[in-house]
Amino acid sequence: QVQLVESGGGLVQAGGSLRLSCAASGRLMSSNGVGWFRQAPGKDREFVAAVSWSGGKTHYTDSVKGRFTISRDTAKNTVYLQMNSLKSADTAVYYCQLGQIYGSAWDWQPGIRGQGTQVTVSS
Repeated sequence: QVQLVESGGGLVQAGGSLRLSCAASGRLMSSNGVGWFRQAPGKDREFVAAVSWSGGKTHYTDSVKGRFTISRDTAKNTVYLQMNSLKSADTAVYYCQLGQIYGSAWDWQPGIRGQGTQVTVSS
Protein backbone atom coordinates (compact mmCIF):
# COMPACT_ATOMS: atom_id res chain seq x y z
CA GLN A 1 0.00 0.00 0.00
CA VAL A 2 1.26 3.44 -0.91
CA GLN A 3 1.89 5.86 1.95
CA LEU A 4 2.39 9.61 1.56
CA VAL A 5 4.36 11.96 3.80
CA GLU A 6 4.38 15.73 3.37
CA SER A 7 7.07 18.17 4.41
CA GLY A 8 8.11 21.75 3.76
CA GLY A 9 5.41 23.80 5.43
CA GLY A 10 6.14 26.77 7.63
CA LEU A 11 5.63 30.46 8.29
CA VAL A 12 6.32 32.91 5.49
CA GLN A 13 5.54 36.55 4.80
CA ALA A 14 3.09 37.51 2.11
CA GLY A 15 4.82 37.53 -1.26
CA GLY A 16 7.24 34.83 -0.18
CA SER A 17 7.72 31.27 -1.37
CA LEU A 18 7.62 27.74 0.01
CA ARG A 19 8.11 24.33 -1.56
CA LEU A 20 6.12 21.41 -0.27
CA SER A 21 7.18 17.82 -0.82
CA CYS A 22 5.08 14.67 -0.85
CA ALA A 23 7.19 11.54 -0.60
CA ALA A 24 5.54 8.27 -1.57
CA SER A 25 6.55 4.88 -0.25
CA GLY A 26 5.50 2.00 -2.40
CA ARG A 27 5.10 1.82 -6.13
CA LEU A 28 2.93 4.32 -7.98
CA MET A 29 1.26 2.99 -11.10
CA SER A 30 0.95 4.72 -14.45
CA SER A 31 -2.78 5.17 -13.73
CA ASN A 32 -2.05 7.06 -10.54
CA GLY A 33 -1.77 10.75 -9.89
CA VAL A 34 -1.10 12.82 -6.81
CA GLY A 35 -3.03 15.86 -5.76
CA TRP A 36 -2.52 18.63 -3.25
CA PHE A 37 -5.45 19.80 -1.18
CA ARG A 38 -5.73 22.37 1.57
CA GLN A 39 -8.09 23.10 4.41
CA ALA A 40 -8.25 26.29 6.42
CA PRO A 41 -9.97 26.47 9.83
CA GLY A 42 -13.73 26.56 9.43
CA LYS A 43 -13.55 26.00 5.68
CA ASP A 44 -14.13 23.04 3.40
CA ARG A 45 -11.32 21.10 1.88
CA GLU A 46 -10.15 22.68 -1.37
CA PHE A 47 -8.41 21.13 -4.34
CA VAL A 48 -5.18 22.96 -5.17
CA ALA A 49 -3.29 21.07 -7.87
CA ALA A 50 -2.66 17.60 -9.26
CA VAL A 51 -0.19 15.81 -11.48
CA SER A 52 -0.48 12.52 -13.30
CA TRP A 53 2.30 10.07 -12.51
CA SER A 54 2.63 9.03 -16.15
CA GLY A 55 3.20 11.99 -18.43
CA GLY A 56 3.13 14.63 -15.72
CA LYS A 57 -0.10 16.31 -16.85
CA THR A 58 -1.00 19.07 -14.40
CA HIS A 59 -4.20 20.65 -13.14
CA TYR A 60 -4.67 23.71 -10.95
CA THR A 61 -7.47 25.52 -9.23
CA ASP A 62 -7.92 29.02 -10.62
CA SER A 63 -6.79 30.84 -7.49
CA VAL A 64 -3.25 29.42 -7.68
CA LYS A 65 -2.64 29.44 -11.43
CA GLY A 66 0.49 31.40 -12.25
CA ARG A 67 1.70 31.23 -8.63
CA PHE A 68 1.94 27.52 -7.80
CA THR A 69 3.69 24.80 -9.77
CA ILE A 70 3.20 21.09 -9.20
CA SER A 71 5.80 18.62 -10.43
CA ARG A 72 6.89 15.05 -9.84
CA ASP A 73 10.22 13.27 -9.72
CA THR A 74 9.56 9.65 -10.58
CA ALA A 75 13.10 8.60 -9.61
CA LYS A 76 12.58 9.97 -6.10
CA ASN A 77 8.90 8.98 -5.87
CA THR A 78 8.15 12.53 -4.81
CA VAL A 79 5.69 15.23 -5.81
CA TYR A 80 6.45 18.89 -5.21
CA LEU A 81 4.32 21.98 -4.88
CA GLN A 82 6.28 25.17 -5.46
CA MET A 83 4.30 28.08 -4.05
CA ASN A 84 5.28 31.62 -5.01
CA SER A 85 3.70 35.01 -4.36
CA LEU A 86 1.97 33.60 -1.32
CA LYS A 87 -1.05 35.39 0.09
CA SER A 88 -2.70 35.26 3.51
CA ALA A 89 -5.59 33.44 1.81
CA ASP A 90 -3.19 30.54 1.14
CA THR A 91 -2.89 29.84 4.87
CA ALA A 92 -4.09 26.29 5.50
CA VAL A 93 -3.05 22.74 6.23
CA TYR A 94 -1.85 21.25 2.98
CA TYR A 95 -1.93 17.55 2.34
CA CYS A 96 -1.32 15.27 -0.61
CA GLN A 97 -3.55 12.41 -1.65
CA LEU A 98 -3.30 9.57 -4.10
CA GLY A 99 -5.62 9.52 -7.06
CA GLN A 100 -6.66 6.88 -9.55
CA ILE A 101 -7.15 8.23 -13.06
CA TYR A 102 -9.91 6.88 -15.26
CA GLY A 103 -9.73 8.72 -18.57
CA SER A 104 -10.38 12.34 -17.67
CA ALA A 105 -11.81 11.51 -14.24
CA TRP A 106 -9.86 11.30 -11.00
CA ASP A 107 -10.90 9.09 -8.09
CA TRP A 108 -9.22 10.26 -4.89
CA GLN A 109 -8.26 7.35 -2.62
CA PRO A 110 -9.71 8.23 0.79
CA GLY A 111 -7.26 6.18 2.82
CA ILE A 112 -4.12 7.24 1.02
CA ARG A 113 -3.23 10.74 2.07
CA GLY A 114 -0.55 12.34 4.17
CA GLN A 115 -0.89 13.79 7.62
CA GLY A 116 -0.71 17.36 6.38
CA THR A 117 1.72 20.24 6.73
CA GLN A 118 0.83 23.71 7.98
CA VAL A 119 1.41 26.71 5.75
CA THR A 120 0.97 30.10 7.40
CA VAL A 121 1.30 33.31 5.42
CA SER A 122 1.58 36.49 7.47
CA SER A 123 0.43 39.77 5.98
